[in-house]
Parts: sequence; C-alpha cells; structure tokens
Amino acid sequence: MRHRVAHRKLGRVTEHRIAMLRNQALDLLRHERIRTTVPRAKELRPFVERLISIAKRSEVDGGNGRALFARRLVRRDIHDPDVVRKLFETIAPRYASRPGGYTRVLKLGHRRGDSAEVAQIELVGSEYQAKVAGDQDAKAAGQSAAAPGARKSVGGRLRAAADRLRGKKAASAAHEETHEKADKRSSGKSKARSSSQKKPG
Repeated sequence: MRHRVAHRKLGRVTEHRIAMLRNQALDLLRHERIRTTVPRAKELRPFVERLISIAKRSEVDGGNGRALFARRLVRRDIHDPDVVRKLFETIAPRYASRPGGYTRVLKLGHRRGDSAEVAQIELVGSEYQAKVAGDQDAKAAGQSAAAPGARKSVGGRLRAAADRLRGKKAASAAHEETHEKADKRSSGKSKARSSSQKKPG
C-alpha cells in the first residue's frame, strides 16, 4: 500500500527524476512557460513554487545574510546564474503580494505519437497580451528599419526574403518588358532596312 507516499516516480530513478525537474524548472523560469506532460507539470509545480517562495523571503528580509543564503539555496537546484538573477530581480518582486499559486497548468490535449496528455505550465502574470506584443513588434520594426544590420527574427527574415524576391520579379519583369520593346524596335528597323534594300534591286 502506498499510504503517505507523496510524489510520482515518473518512470525514473531518483537522480534522473531530480535532474529532470531541475532542468524543467530552469526552462520554466527562463521562458516563463513550457509544454510537457500533465504528470510532469504537476510534479514541477511545487518544485518551482518552492524556489519562488525562497526568493520572496530574501526580498522581505532585505540586507542581512538571509538574502545570500536564499541565493545559495536556489543555486542548489538552478545552475544558471542569469536565471537565478532573473528569479530574484524580476520574478520574485512580481509576486510580492501573492501568497502562493505562482504557476498555472493548462491542459492542451493529447500528443500524436504516444497519446500522452500534454499540458502547458506557465508563471501567472506572463500571459500573452496581443496589444503589448503588437506594440513591441512595431517598436522592433522601427528599430530594424533604423538599424539595417540588426538581427531579425525568423519571420522577419522570411518576410525580407519574400520582399526581395518580389522586388527581383518586378525588376526582371520590367527588364524583360524593356528588352521586348527594344526587340520590337530593332525588328521594325531591320524590316525597314530589308525593304529599303529590296527596292533598288
């Protein structure tokens, strides 16, 4: 009987399971949303919320040694210093007045290959906002127009390539049209020459 046995084994030995949860927590804190299976998402949720709570405690305690100790506790599970910095500087202050419940699990249906139930786990407050994203795209487009050497996204590069192809097609069509006109003129002149040469003969 499995009385008082808390966590799922997820078909892995302990070391592999902990490494998987650490990697998924790293990706969730970096991208603020990831897609995984429902059991993994349900196991990841308390793991990440514990890390956010530790970061929040360091914000409350402020300047004494607890802030450093909290960073060390988080660095035990999150090995990327940039993600740790993001957790302490942006994510933890976002939830300063929220007493838990920092993540949300959304079920997305079933995966095609093995029919596993898939879910998206995301940080609350990181939802996609169409207006804000549109404003950011407009700013990025303005910056890319100002700086032509700046890096573009994949979609931007595809649009630029399509515009170049359209421009080449239009240019080639205009070029062919001028050649056709020139050919017509030259053929008209050659007919006139041939007819003028035939007259004296």
